[in-house]
Amino acid sequence: MSVRSPFRSLRGISSVVALLAIGAVGCSDVSDAVDSAQDGAKKVARQRSVFSLSVGDCYNPNNKGEGTEILVEIVPCAEAHTGQVVGDFKIGEGSKYPGDDAIAAIADERCPAEAGKFAPDTWALPKGVALLHYTPTRESWATGDRAVSCSYTKESGTFTGALNAKSLKPEQTAYLNGSNGVYDALWANQSEKDTVEADFAGYKAQAKAVAAALDAHVKGMKGIDGAEVGKLRADLTKTAEQWRKAASAADTDTFYIAYDSAFTGIDPKKSVAARKELGLATTVPADEAEVWAS
Repeated sequence: MSVRSPFRSLRGISSVVALLAIGAVGCSDVSDAVDSAQDGAKKVARQRSVFSLSVGDCYNPNNKGEGTEILVEIVPCAEAHTGQVVGDFKIGEGSKYPGDDAIAAIADERCPAEAGKFAPDTWALPKGVALLHYTPTRESWATGDRAVSCSYTKESGTFTGALNAKSLKPEQTAYLNGSNGVYDALWANQSEKDTVEADFAGYKAQAKAVAAALDAHVKGMKGIDGAEVGKLRADLTKTAEQWRKAASAADTDTFYIAYDSAFTGIDPKKSVAARKELGLATTVPADEAEVWAS
C-alpha cells in the first residue's frame, strides 16, 4: 500500500544539480550532459504532490510505489508510465485518525468500485497491473487530509495509453456492469474460513449474494442481441439456480453438491464467446484463470 505524507516541495533541486554537472565534463561529453540535464529538468517540472492527483492522471512514482510518497512524476498517458489514477473519494469527516488498518480497509473496499467506473473491463487492463491507493497518514489527517486516490499500477515495468481510452457501447456497459457485479459479490462475501464446515452460515450468505448478482446480470442481458450472449444468459440462469440451492442448503453435503456446479458455472472462460460477440476483451486475466483452474 502506498500512503501519503505531508508535502514539502523539492522542485528545482534536481535540475540545478544536473545543470551544474555540465561544467565538470569534457567538451566531447557536453551534448550528452545537456541531454541528461534536459531530461532531469523535464522530470522535475512534471513533479506533483500526491495531494493534487486527479482521476485520469498517468504517473511514475518516485519510490516504486512503496511506503510514503511525497511527489510523483505526471506524464502524458501516451508515454510509458507505471500507473494511472482511476478513482478518488474522501473519507468521512472526523477529528480522530481511524488508524492505518482502518484507512486501508476503507480504501480496499471503495477503490474497486471507483476503478470500475473508470475502467469497467478488467480483462482489457495491461498484464501485471494491480489496484493500489494513496491514503492519508496520521500527520496529514491532522491537517485536514481525507482524500484517497485509487490507481492501477504496474507491478514491474511500464505500460502506455489511457486505461479508459475506448468508449463503450450501451450493451457493453450493461454486460460489464452485470458481470462485474457477480464477481464483486463472490469475492466481497468470501469467508475468511477455508472450509464450509467452519463457516456454514458465511458460505451460504455468499451463495445468496452471488445468486442475486446473477439474477441482475441475466436481467441486464435480456436487451442484448446475439446468439452467444443468449447462450450465456441461459447458462447463467441455470447457474443462478444452483447458487440459490447452495444458499438454502440444510447441511454441508447438500451445499457442496450445489456449490460445485454453481462455481463452475461462473468460470470466466465460459463468457469468452459472448465477450467476443460484444467486442470486449477476450483474454481471461491470469489470476482469474488460475482460480478456476485449481
